[in-house]
Amino acid sequence: MPEGTAEDTATRVFADHRELLFSVVYNMLGSVADTEDVLQDAWLAWAARHGAGGAEEIENPRAYLVRIAVNTALARQAVISRRRETYVGPWLPEPLVSDAGAEESAERTEAVSMALLVVLETLTPLERAVFVLHEVFGYAHTEIAAILDRSPSAVRQLAHRAREHVHARRPRYQADPKVQRQVTERFLRAALGGDIQELMEMLAPDVTLWTDGGGKARPAALRPIHGADRVARTITGGTGRERWPLDVRYRTVNGDPSAVLFDNGDAPFGVMVLDLDPEGDRIRGIYAVTNPDKLTHIDDHR
Repeated sequence: MPEGTAEDTATRVFADHRELLFSVVYNMLGSVADTEDVLQDAWLAWAARHGAGGAEEIENPRAYLVRIAVNTALARQAVISRRRETYVGPWLPEPLVSDAGAEESAERTEAVSMALLVVLETLTPLERAVFVLHEVFGYAHTEIAAILDRSPSAVRQLAHRAREHVHARRPRYQADPKVQRQVTERFLRAALGGDIQELMEMLAPDVTLWTDGGGKARPAALRPIHGADRVARTITGGTGRERWPLDVRYRTVNGDPSAVLFDNGDAPFGVMVLDLDPEGDRIRGIYAVTNPDKLTHIDDHR
């Protein structure tokens, strides 16, 4: 095919914006598979517009593509909600994993933390879209209004409700990466060693443990577990000694220093993400993803 055709142009423009679209949609849905499906639909709509000769009318391709992706993601929410109704145990976002210290691609640097994604799950789809666009990507309310086909005043109301809801459940706080790495290493040593006393010293009294096995992996609790004593005993009692020793590799997960566990065959066994309190010395949240369907994008290179 000769260079400079409409199809070439469509492909290049979409590729230039793909990482942005991935990040926006992933933060709305928390699922890599669903995000990829939405991006495929967005590409088809974009390619069809080019094929119909309407590309010249698009003054701002970035805005046009974001609008397609966001509204396609919103339309997909009904399917996702029905799927969640039959999901076994707690549902956690699919982790975005990269090498610790490696240069991050755009979609990973803009991915919000696992802890914040869990809070965003409690918003309505529209509130979440507005929060992601405004708080994460800095879109103005008037820009969001055009994307969602809502009035600016309606968007401001959605933004206010979402912000109040999120900040009430998760005040703004960013742990120091070095501290988070140190705490994660200490936590894994205690957990794998069955050291309840050490774990109790690290856990906040109101700590919560989420284990997402999707009914396909053990050990995994069917409900979140609350309280330091229960969490410590669950961790040390459910280590599954026949699986150990696991190979612990420290990676960046949704922007935070975290741990990825591999079994003896170098298959990913789980992802462990810790959420620290504002003082940085106690763990207030533990997110363990062991559902194999959510680990397929993780490689085993050392």
